[in-house]
Order: sequence, then structure tokens, then C-alpha cells
Amino acid sequence: MKTLLVIAATAALAGCGVEVATTAATAASIKKQELEQGQKTMQQMQQKIDGAMQQVQQRGAGSTEQQ
Repeated sequence: MKTLLVIAATAALAGCGVEVATTAATAASIKKQELEQGQKTMQQMQQKIDGAMQQVQQRGAGSTEQQ
């Protein structure tokens, strides 16, 4: 009887360990996706900033030629 109880407790704990590992893996996957999306957004914003800076420089060069 005692052995059966130990086996049942061990099986239950092993099942919990698998669930915890699965949950941790899922959370890590979500964090990875968030990081990748953040990096993509940062690259897009950098491109927009670069484009805006080029426009400012072109306007500045154009106004210098007019004077």
C-alpha cells in the first residue's frame, strides 16, 4: 500500500514537472516573438527616421541654393 502511494505521488509530481516545463517553454516562445517584433518595429522606425533626416537635408540644401 505504501509503495502504491509513493508510485502515485511520484507520477503526479512527474506530471507537474512536465506541465511546468511546457509552460516555461511556451512563455519563452512568446517572449522570443515579442523580442523579434520589437526589433522589427525598431528597424522600421529607424528607416522612417533616416528618411525624414534625408528630407530635411535635401530641403536644407535646396534653401541654400536659393539664397
